[in-house]
Amino acid sequence: MHGPVPVATAALPAVPAGFTGRDEDLARLSPVLDPAAESDLPVVICAVSGLGGIGKTSLALCAAHRAVRDGWFPGGTLFVDFRGYDEDPVTADQAVVALLDGMGVRGADLPQTVEGQYGLYRRLLAEEGRPMLLVLDNASDAGQVMPLVPGTDHHRVLITSRDRLTELDAQLIDLDVLNAEDAADLISRSLQLSDRSDDRATREPEAVSELATLCGHHPLALRITAGMLRKRRHRSIASLVDELRGAEDVTAAVGLRPVFEAAYRQLPSEQARLLRLLALAPTAEVASDTAAALADLGVDWTFGLLEELAASHLVTPVPGEADVRWRLHDLVRVFGVGVVNGDAGLREEGEAARERVLGFYLRWARAADDRLRWLQGMPEPERFANRAGALAWFDGERAGLVAAVQWAREERYADTAVRLSQRLAEYLDWRRSFDDKITVCGSARDAAHRAGDRVGEASAWTSLGVALRQTGRAGEAIDAHIRARDLYQTAGDRDREAIAWNNLGVALQETGRTEEAIDAHTRARELFQVVGDRPREASAWDNLGSALLEASRAGEAIDAYTRARDLFQTVEDRHGEARAWNNLGAALRTTGRGEEAVEAYKKALEGHREFDDWYRTGHTLSNLARAHQNAARPAEARTCYLQSADAYTQANAPTEAALAQSRADSLT
Repeated sequence: MHGPVPVATAALPAVPAGFTGRDEDLARLSPVLDPAAESDLPVVICAVSGLGGIGKTSLALCAAHRAVRDGWFPGGTLFVDFRGYDEDPVTADQAVVALLDGMGVRGADLPQTVEGQYGLYRRLLAEEGRPMLLVLDNASDAGQVMPLVPGTDHHRVLITSRDRLTELDAQLIDLDVLNAEDAADLISRSLQLSDRSDDRATREPEAVSELATLCGHHPLALRITAGMLRKRRHRSIASLVDELRGAEDVTAAVGLRPVFEAAYRQLPSEQARLLRLLALAPTAEVASDTAAALADLGVDWTFGLLEELAASHLVTPVPGEADVRWRLHDLVRVFGVGVVNGDAGLREEGEAARERVLGFYLRWARAADDRLRWLQGMPEPERFANRAGALAWFDGERAGLVAAVQWAREERYADTAVRLSQRLAEYLDWRRSFDDKITVCGSARDAAHRAGDRVGEASAWTSLGVALRQTGRAGEAIDAHIRARDLYQTAGDRDREAIAWNNLGVALQETGRTEEAIDAHTRARELFQVVGDRPREASAWDNLGSALLEASRAGEAIDAYTRARDLFQTVEDRHGEARAWNNLGAALRTTGRGEEAVEAYKKALEGHREFDDWYRTGHTLSNLARAHQNAARPAEARTCYLQSADAYTQANAPTEAALAQSRADSLT
């Protein structure tokens, strides 16, 4: 049984007041509607699709009114709402009666059989030589509209749907949320339309921006919240922001929960399960294999389900260089979490899914980290054949990895999350993502402390200290490394105690406590020698050289750097060797051995470039430039400074890049 027969109107409904933005979407849609434009399609159809409430009908009506204004459709327009997502959607058979009525065929003139009605409908369209526009709004599937497509190519059909109607030979236009500027403008316009003296949006731009964000830049949510603001005319926008921020279910507060519930109920069970599990992912955007881990399904099967969800606009595909990623709208995510939290069985299902994705992340983070730390003779890590592949995976998953580590505050996930954090330290150092590293290490430290895992806590303190020092907080770094050292001593872990001594020395040197730094690096070197850790012994010699150079003991520094370089060569650590060559060059330059310094810097550059270490490449090039200046070679110095600026730019170090550029400019 179906609902009431629809009404087809010859006059288009009005565009909703306050309609704004969508300039790019209109620019895509309007040329398709132009009857004078050439097309390869037998009948030109344009289908606009998007999430419920996203503004499909508003866009279609705006484009249609503009086309009518420009005289494109002298044959007239017809509009039908198919109510495709109601319990009783309109059928094509019902719609053809409504369309004939809109064309003036009613009463005794209306054929009594369905076949006769379709025949008359098609004949009238064929006989109408002037272009007409049919707006078929809110269709849920191609079957609702296919029988109504004209048989002539001079008419145009504009369809809106929450689903991508891929069965139609049509131009498909996907509609997304508004951008931040247009979302804020929608709120401002809505308030001004109600009361021209309402200047709250002008006075509270930050609150407007935050309100738009809470609404996910979703047009329907924005209109509903604007209506709430109109009712509370004498209260600030910030007060509504505070209420929504504290709402238990923001989708209900902004009026979108019924839209999402209707879409969710219509999904097949496997799609519905995947949607609610995606809502529990660490971030709103995930890779296909991450989604597969959440769902405990094969990647190919999961990919197919994701494509179906994308066709319903409940997820958005984000094409990348290697794979498609899948983004869940913030408010859909909130809705999905609410569905899970409302049912004990679904909560357990969700917790198991989060365990799976943590295990998935840990496995591949371990493999990627092993590749970044790999030296000749070590076992080959799985999956990643080279550093570039490992870094690319980390880059793609960084947001999810950082967010997943923060699950460590929940006991069920703490152990895996702490181990995951330990596998991110090298990568985050490499990418100089020190704020992320502070977040990751802080979460891991707290979780390990709660669990009584002293070694895990010490490891977190160690990584945290490194990040604090890199962000200019050397005093806090010293405290962190002391905490790590003491915990390792208590646990009897001499190798890691040595690591803590080494890091402590670097932090001490940065605060001017050079003699203490020398003692710390000496202690680290001795411990590494005892346990036979030659790669880290090389690092301790390298850091000791820097402390000795700072103490004006250049000769001893040269000896320390030389020992470091030779040890790095012995263990075939090309990256460490490059660091030692750079530091040796600095010590040689200090003692007046300029040409030897130049050769050392060139050796360092070979290693840094081999690993695409752009920050250290920039640093070494600046050192080389100074060596050329000392040798009265300004042209060579300027070239090196310019190359240094480029390398620092690639390393996302704008301050250092600007300084190198300034030094180059001073030599012109």
